[in-house]
Amino acid sequence: MEVTLADGTTRQLRGANVIVSTGTRAALETIPGLAEAQPLTHIEALELDEIPEHLLVVGGGYVGVEMSQAMRRFGSKVTMIDRNGRLMSKEDPDVCEALRSLLADEGIDILLNARIKRVSGKSGDSVSVIVEQNGIEKVLKGSHVLVAAGRNPNTGGLGLELTGVELTDRRYIKVNERLQTTAPGVWAIGEVAGSPQFTHISVDDFRVVHANLTGGSRVTTGRQVPYCLFTDPELARIGLSETEAEAQGIAYRLFKVPMETTLRARTLSETRGFVKALVEADSDRILGFTAFGVGAGEILAAIQIAMIAGLPCTALRDAVLTHPTLVEGLIPLFSSAASAHNVVETRGAQISVA
Repeated sequence: MEVTLADGTTRQLRGANVIVSTGTRAALETIPGLAEAQPLTHIEALELDEIPEHLLVVGGGYVGVEMSQAMRRFGSKVTMIDRNGRLMSKEDPDVCEALRSLLADEGIDILLNARIKRVSGKSGDSVSVIVEQNGIEKVLKGSHVLVAAGRNPNTGGLGLELTGVELTDRRYIKVNERLQTTAPGVWAIGEVAGSPQFTHISVDDFRVVHANLTGGSRVTTGRQVPYCLFTDPELARIGLSETEAEAQGIAYRLFKVPMETTLRARTLSETRGFVKALVEADSDRILGFTAFGVGAGEILAAIQIAMIAGLPCTALRDAVLTHPTLVEGLIPLFSSAASAHNVVETRGAQISVA
């Protein structure tokens, strides 16, 4: 491998194994005027030394939602633009609505089902965005524009094509369950390998490769992928969502209670949100968990450990958990009445019957 140093000189490096971990970058759509507007990505947004007067946020996913709330609380006027009908559109409808309501209550303008047609001006000075929503064109004016509409892998310019490393149709590095590429001795980890885009997954990718290089045997298949959206309050999820369970034809029992049933949430005066869990229809095995509320990420950890250990939901229901803590809320959750969701097949199509 040849590398160019900061002083312009080059060095050649040799090794038995090469690990590619070049990550991803914010995707910049081919919208007229967008590149010329020099928009912010999450990198530049975190390095700002001023509060945007009016921030236009393109995208309603992880970065868009988190940055919108943060900038609004700093004092910016914020307008979100998303092409989908819901924020965080891959989540369950109740989660999407809860997030939309949260941001709207904080004074954030949200345009859904909106497509950007043109951009003019320069971010940091003055920028105009023309959007089409429900067949009507609107002109949005702001001081800054932030692009948070997906990620692209950093696979260009590395010379991968010279080594036999193949890419997927989305330009991510093609790997197997051990994170080996199609070239001997070349491995890929993290986002560039198409792994879920979380720091904790990238860390585990390293552990997978390290184990396989040192005589062990570790794979990425079947591992749990917890995630937390760091809004206030937080959104945390692990395992199956209702949408995923129904798409896969998995019958389940749904336990769901508002955060106000957790006594600790009341003492904190943070009762917004809910917790819900999917439990296998014919057993007490936990299939998935979602929490939208104060300390959701910490509550999630308790569920994840129970899932790792194979504990039934009744073990949490009957446990003696410290009062008053947020985790104690798992007792009223699994003590509540469950609604059954049986997925049946009709002429090849799956429908969910509650």
